[in-house]
Amino acid sequence: MDIVRIGDKVIDINKIYRNINKIIELRIRGKSQQEVADILGIHRTFISRLEGLGEIRKGKSVALIGFPIKNKEEVENLCLKYGVEYNFLMSEEERWNFIQDKSGLELFNKVLDIIAELRNYDLIITLFSDMRNSLVHKLLDKEIISIDIGQSPLTEDVEIDLIAIENILKLVKDRG
Repeated sequence: MDIVRIGDKVIDINKIYRNINKIIELRIRGKSQQEVADILGIHRTFISRLEGLGEIRKGKSVALIGFPIKNKEEVENLCLKYGVEYNFLMSEEERWNFIQDKSGLELFNKVLDIIAELRNYDLIITLFSDMRNSLVHKLLDKEIISIDIGQSPLTEDVEIDLIAIENILKLVKDRG
């Protein structure tokens, strides 16, 4: 149970999540913001602001990065189909080759180059372990859609759900 104290208030974090999920569920079912506000006894403007916090506008430039990916070629084909401007995907073997083929300084500079490149895009989709996805959010001040593909450390290639990736790309890209 996630109970915290903020000043003189005791907050149940899980209750907040349950209510947010209920708001989103009702909105997906077609209820208006006002109808949801009336059902839950909250202000309509809260729902509007909540949706604004999570909004990802279509048509933004998109980068997709991830490892270790088993079906890398299929994910790359989806990136081509939906016009993803930058993708950097590696299998577990490619990831180890990437690390082993460089000196410490070369590896450090290459990682910084990748981070600098990612900063050029409006939206970044990541396919990493839970730990690496958390790290990306700390390193990049961008809109990020993180897809946890397993618990860290990942040591084998992971099969990516192509339908899930395609659904995300349909939602965030202008075409499709």
